Amino acid sequence: MITPLPKLDRIDLRILSHLQKNGRITNVDLAEAVGLSASPCLMRVKRLEKAGYITGYGAHIAMQKLGDTLTVYTEVTLADHRSRDFSRFEAAIRAVDEVVECHLVSGGYDYLLRFLTRSIQHYQDTIEYLLGQNIGIEKYFSYVVIKTVFTKNHHPLESFFRVQG
Repeated sequence: MITPLPKLDRIDLRILSHLQKNGRITNVDLAEAVGLSASPCLMRVKRLEKAGYITGYGAHIAMQKLGDTLTVYTEVTLADHRSRDFSRFEAAIRAVDEVVECHLVSGGYDYLLRFLTRSIQHYQDTIEYLLGQNIGIEKYFSYVVIKTVFTKNHHPLESFFRVQG
């Protein structure tokens, strides 16, 4: 029997919103920000973790401070479109550290990948490795990012999920 997910109210969404912006916020500060006392706030956070709404906490790294990096978006079209072709591709691509995002999409190609590499040569070596793995890639198109204007590391939860409560 599947346990239903707990219903979220506006306070739960505010907790999630604050935590995704600052996972290191103290429980006391979080409680104050969402209008609760510390104990009920902590109970809600634990409930959200247990229910799988919160899947982890981490740090956002300023990669440019570690050295040169290159972001490349790549459209990939598979040669065949059976379920096992998609599974084989996804399993192989998941193991490539340089692929930091993989999206199955609709439209003129099958996948949109985001690579993070040290250089054009590093990207080229990585894509050539993938082509040699016989994972069904028919064709690909690459888009090198010249400048990242901004990246949001949080989702607009409260705008998307208006809840009464």
